Amino acid sequence: RLQVAESGGDSVPAGGSLRLSCAASEYTSLGTCWAWFRQAPGKERGGVAAIYTRAGQAWIVPSVMGRFSISQDNSKVTTFLQLNSLKPEDTAMYYCALHLGVSTCSLTVSDFTNWGKGTQVTVST
Repeated sequence: RLQVAESGGDSVPAGGSLRLSCAASEYTSLGTCWAWFRQAPGKERGGVAAIYTRAGQAWIVPSVMGRFSISQDNSKVTTFLQLNSLKPEDTAMYYCALHLGVSTCSLTVSDFTNWGKGTQVTVST
């Protein structure tokens, strides 16, 4: 089973930046949606960004648009989430997930079958 693992989470002051990485255990030739979700204590897990491997199309949710960006390396086994101008409300556990064998992306949690364990991002005032 294809696995993913996140890294790059840290504690930073407001206004800081982080680069999160999501590495897959193997390459897949299937059309794949890679997505980042986040979950703060007491809140539901919600989508942040997604990228579709075959077309390189990317989606960013409005609440982080202009501050976060998603990209992928040429090998298509690692995806990155760049977090800039971080705010305390960005504090959450960030998860990477894959939706395999698709032709586009969604940010619906239930669509994703391969999840990482998460990486913690904490933004202080």
